[in-house]
Amino acid sequence: MSDTPPPSQDSISEEFRRLGENLIDTLRAAWDSPERKRLHQEVSEGLDELAKTIRMEIETFEESPTGQRLRSDVEDLRQRIRTGEMESKLRTEMLNALRLVNEELHKVSERWKGSSAGTPETDQAPQPEQPASPPSDPA
Repeated sequence: MSDTPPPSQDSISEEFRRLGENLIDTLRAAWDSPERKRLHQEVSEGLDELAKTIRMEIETFEESPTGQRLRSDVEDLRQRIRTGEMESKLRTEMLNALRLVNEELHKVSERWKGSSAGTPETDQAPQPEQPASPPSDPA
């Protein structure tokens, strides 16, 4: 048998308390260190310089022929959206995407139902009814 008694609950609790205090002291010392402050300053200055550079490049790009063309294209797109031309195309594409997602989810659901009922899985699930296509918008 050992001569040392097993550690008591109080000594374990005391060590955890001391561990917490040491962690707090260590974190506080690291936060207050000159190295951390210097790094913080360098990062701040670097981000400021990056922001200035990006602003200058944006201004240069906006004044360039490409920037002017892009601005014109964006305005054209905005006008087509206002007139409904894009709305019709967007509606059609969204409807097609939703149909596809619903079909695939239905297939997965049918496979899971089949495997939980003890029937063999199939790749051919019954096709859901297709909703009627929206009337085309003569825009």
